Order: sequence, then structure tokens, then C-alpha cells
Amino acid sequence: MGGYNARMFIRPCYRRKNGKRHAYWALVESVRTERGPRQRIVGYLGGLPEKVRRGVQWAVEGSRAEGTASLFPGADKSAEWVEIEPGKVRTENPRGFGGPWLGLQLVKTLGLDEFLAKAMPRGKECVQWDVTALILVLCRLLNPSSELYIAEHFYRSTALAEILGVSAGQVDDNRLYRGLDRLLEKKEELEVFLKERLGTLFKLEYDILFYDITSTYFEGMMEGCPIAKRGYSRDSRPDCKQVVIALVVSRCGMPLGYEVFDGNKSDSTSVEEMVGLIEKRYGRSDRIWVMDRGMVSEANLEFMRKEGRRYIVGTPKSLLSQHEAALLRQDWTSVREGVEVKLLASEIPGETFILCRSRDRGAKEQAMRERFAKRMEEGLAKLEARCEKRKCKPGLISESLGRLRERNSRASRFYFVKVHDDNGRARLEWRLDVEREKRAGPLDGCYILRSNIHDWKAEDLWDAYIHLTEAEEAFRIHKSDLRLRPVWHQKEERVRAHILVCFLAYMLWKTLERLCKQAGLGDESRRVLRELSLIQLVDVILPTKGGPELKRSCVTVPTPHQRILLDQLKMKLPIQWERRGVFRDNVV
Repeated sequence: MGGYNARMFIRPCYRRKNGKRHAYWALVESVRTERGPRQRIVGYLGGLPEKVRRGVQWAVEGSRAEGTASLFPGADKSAEWVEIEPGKVRTENPRGFGGPWLGLQLVKTLGLDEFLAKAMPRGKECVQWDVTALILVLCRLLNPSSELYIAEHFYRSTALAEILGVSAGQVDDNRLYRGLDRLLEKKEELEVFLKERLGTLFKLEYDILFYDITSTYFEGMMEGCPIAKRGYSRDSRPDCKQVVIALVVSRCGMPLGYEVFDGNKSDSTSVEEMVGLIEKRYGRSDRIWVMDRGMVSEANLEFMRKEGRRYIVGTPKSLLSQHEAALLRQDWTSVREGVEVKLLASEIPGETFILCRSRDRGAKEQAMRERFAKRMEEGLAKLEARCEKRKCKPGLISESLGRLRERNSRASRFYFVKVHDDNGRARLEWRLDVEREKRAGPLDGCYILRSNIHDWKAEDLWDAYIHLTEAEEAFRIHKSDLRLRPVWHQKEERVRAHILVCFLAYMLWKTLERLCKQAGLGDESRRVLRELSLIQLVDVILPTKGGPELKRSCVTVPTPHQRILLDQLKMKLPIQWERRGVFRDNVV
């Protein structure tokens, strides 16, 4: 797809004023220009003033200074007091707090905890299934790993035990596996609930739906998983079995639902089934479906037109050659810097072609074609020299030529190559088809869309289609940040549950992203999560004179940058723990 959306990110900055070092965040926009990517500062997010933190013996002073919190909430002045030995005060057992705490705020924002508590009835189990499900989802968001690693390592290194009220000794891999099974039963209910909740929370519109497909591969033979099959791998792992995942998202990239198909499912054969599932779940309405060219087939388009569905879809690259004359006409409409569009007539009544041209995409395709052409010529020269140096069988040279063409498919069509049999000795003849290469030049950066929407302008149709990148971005986050791949589970139900946990973690990710945008932090959910995850919970040990040691769990003081992020997000970080699973009202 052509064109690129501007991206916002935040950058930590420092400056000195009156001899003091001050920290602040700058909101930066990255845009693509004729001279390449450029960045500009949109605004400064300022810093919060440092709050004074003083001693804990407010009773000795007679009153607490403003903004100072007590280590012993609810203490009575008439109670018996003990004297602390300051020289022996120490901290121990540091564990990650900021990430789990932020994750819990996102869970509460979505109401996911309340939904799971109602949807997963509580029984006699020592850890309720809804809490087990939250452990799985939060760990997938914070540190994607196996259930065994969560139970034996990660859970113990965080404050999740205090936050969720489940001790590390109660979390084991078997409990987490059973939690996967229970959670999978609520898949459809979860999708419907989250769609309605997010729509209300962020005032989302679901008038345009973007549909795309990806695959994720397995490690192992997968003999007990019938949906694991070999097919077209989008992960460049054709040696592994895989499953296909179909995802439907809104204009802003918020998912409505997903489905898991057999690993050999082709893109085009999934369209009718997925459209039917979404309409069955959310009802029929005047939606617009946007799909890439891999989904397009005449049967699918006929299915869409038959029941009055509207669509905007990509088309195969080969269709461009039929419109070379239109490419040369200067009747383009500019929709943004470096991107132009025009409408073309279609042979199908009620349908329109949209011809698009992107300068950046054209430069990229030209550079790729030139690179592959160089590799193709170097390979042909080596084959030619090989034939001249020694006697080679024509069959072997033909096989080598086939592999060379396969590796350089973008340029191989521009070369005429023939292998001659000269009395059992191969002789290679090749040349560049200059005319054919010249005809390919104007096609660089061009592509054609087709739609049955007749009352929109060309630029509006293009703008809707380009948001298909939101579905592609969703897959990237699933695979990189949430580590959807590879899948290690061997049972079909566990495979499906693993994908559901990744989906729910992605919903938390998108919720944080929306909150960041509302707070003026740009597209920086990844950085915000990383920064706040550095905040820890530590045990403060207070030795007394002639008595026992007192222990309180306290949250480390946020850095100036962390404090700014919390202030922008309007989140109040607790400074200590009153009792397990309950936050105090004292905040920083």
C-alpha cells in the first residue's frame, strides 16, 4: 500500500535552569518528506514539581508536613510508639510493580475483571479461574513467556502476588494450563463485551471494517493438533506446521474479533466464512469491508455484491498493464504529499477502479528492481563463466537458472535466457529485454483499488483503504511485542487459548494506546509501558531498639520522567501497601 501515516512519539529531554537540572518530555511527530523522514516537536509536556518526602515519625514533630505520607496508616497518637534505629534501616525483596499496576489499571478501565468474575463462576478452587485468567493476560502483556516460566520465574519477580492477592506458591503451570481451558470457553462472549465496552469508552465507530490474515507456526510435530498444517507461511517458516489467523479491526485498529483456521487455508477462501461470523455476532448493518488483494476473487466480490455489502479491495499487480494509457494522462488528484489518485471506469456496473500512485513506494520498488537486476546479472555472468570453464550438462545449468530466477523474481522477467545443448555441453545465452524494462518503470509505485461505493471521491476511497495498515500493525504487535509465535502447545484447545490470551493482551495494549493519545503522548504505548515497568515495590525493614523488626512494602519514588507520564495519564501511583490487594489513598 502506498503512503505513510505520520507517527507520534515522546522523547525524554533535560535542560539546566538556575544551575539545576530539569526533566521533561517532548511530543515529536515523524513525517516523510521529499528529503526523507523528518521530525518536528509538536509540544512540550512539562515536568511536575518535586514533592518533599520527609521522615515517618510525624508524632515526634507534632504534625505531618503537607504532602508527606505515613508508613503506618491509621496510627493512633495515643498508641504506644517504638523507637527506630535509623542506621540499621534497610530494603529488600525488590520486585516489579509499575508494569503489573499499570496492567491492572487497564483491566479495570475495560471492566475485564468484573466481566471475568461474572462469566467464570467461582467454585472450591483455591485460586479463582477469573484471577488465573488475569494472571495469564497480564503476564502476556508484561513479559510474554511460557506458563512454566511464569510459574517458576516471572510471577515471583513481580508484585502480582500483592496486586492480585495470589501468592507465588499458588501459581503453577498446571493451574495456568487449566485456566487456559476455562478461558477459551468465553471467547465469543469476550469479543462481544470488549467491542461494546471499547466502543462506549472511546466513542469508536464500526462503520468500516478492515480484514486481514496472517499465520503463526509451531515448534514440534503437532500430531495431536488437526488444525496444524503446512501452507503459505507469512513467517518464512515453510518447514513448520502452522495455523491461519483472521482478524477484523475498526478504522483505529481496535479488533472486533478473530478466528483461527487450518494452516493450509488460503486468503480468498476465508472471506465468506469470516464475513458471515461477524454479521452473525454483531448483526447486519451498512458496513464497508476493506481487504487486501490477497482476499480478492470474483467469487468473493460476487458474494459481497449479492447481498448489498459495500467493499474497497486491492487488485493484482497484473491489472496495471491494462491501464498504461491512464497512467500517462496528467489528470491526477493529489491526496497528500507524494500520493495521487484518479477514478477509472469499470466494466462491471456499479463498480469503480481507483488508480493510485505513490512517489515513496515508486522509489522503493525501483530500488528493489535495480537491486534484483544486479543480482540477476551477476548470477547469469557466473553461470556463463561456469559453462566456459568446464563441460556442464544442460540439465544442471537449467536447474541452477531456475533457482536464480526464483531468488530474483522481481527482475528475472526482464531477461531473455536460453540454455543451448552444444554436443552435451551447456552454453548459456542471455540478454536484457530493454523495452520490457522501460515499460515497467512507469508502473513503479502504482496500484489499483476497486470498489462498489459510487458516492465517494477517489481520495476518500484511498484514505479508507490505507487504514488497512492498522490490521497489519496489529499482527506486528502480536508477533513481536506479545510473542504470538512460535506456538509450543500441542493440543488444539491450548493453541486456541494461547491465541485468545494474546488477543486479550492486545486489547489492553490498544487501551493504553488510546489513553496515551488522549493524554497527548502520541503513539507511545510501548515506551510508556517500558518506562513505568521500571517502578518497583520494595520491603522497608525498620529495626527497633530492643524490639522486633517492622516491615512495610513501599513503592519506589518515580523519576521525574515517570512522574510526568503518570500526570499526563491522570493515574495516581500508590506509595505503599496497606494490605494485600488493596491500594492506599496516599499517592504521589
